[in-house]
Amino acid sequence: MTYCVGLKIDRGLVFMSDTRTNAGMDSISTFKKMHVWEQPGERVIVLMSAGNLATTQAVVSLLDERNKAVSDRHGKLLETPSMYQTVRLVGDTVKEVIAHASPDGEKADSYFNASFILGGQIKGSAPRLFMIYPEGNFIESTDDTPFFQIGETKYGKPIIIRAYDRTMSLAETVKLLLVSFDSTLKSNLSVGLPLDLLFLEQDAFKVGLNRRIGQDDPYYRTISDGWSNALKIAFSNLPDFPGWELSILPLPDHI
Repeated sequence: MTYCVGLKIDRGLVFMSDTRTNAGMDSISTFKKMHVWEQPGERVIVLMSAGNLATTQAVVSLLDERNKAVSDRHGKLLETPSMYQTVRLVGDTVKEVIAHASPDGEKADSYFNASFILGGQIKGSAPRLFMIYPEGNFIESTDDTPFFQIGETKYGKPIIIRAYDRTMSLAETVKLLLVSFDSTLKSNLSVGLPLDLLFLEQDAFKVGLNRRIGQDDPYYRTISDGWSNALKIAFSNLPDFPGWELSILPLPDHI
């Protein structure tokens, strides 16, 4: 399992992913789940993955291989005319890989399933953010749905829904995502550090902030400890259930 978030703010796109993958309690490894294709001044494409590791690695490797080829009948990631054509290319690659791996052919067998978050900007258009399903189809973020999650999503979603604001600064967005990831890390052992963080500023057409956050990162420790303490304080400040002590009746003399 994994946890990845792609989020749109007024300043651009922010991405965060964990790096844990496991095939059982005694087989835990670290693999990068965030991949970047960059052509400075013209485009930046970011892809995050969750699901079957062999499937996700095959998709990324195929995109890389075709992008580096001198000529390729399938086209190249850095030559697509728009983000829509880019997500179609990635979706077709996902379908191709799963169809090749699955014994059921075109069917996206659950064993080979993988999902992706794709975001970026191509010169001449605005930043766009998509989620790609194992079947290769996709949806795009909107004002009503400004972020996507893949992997282990349920623990980190409430804080994003409650605190997100599209006018947030990058610093505030990173704080929000770290709280979301910290909640997930504490709830599910299949999500683990280090975390990869990347920021694409609108119309910059180059990678901005790109950082790996580990267990000993001082800011992560401050956020993790601070959030735990804040929750305890908030809980203690909430009113107790009214009249509970009055509802406790004395035991009868006999049963």
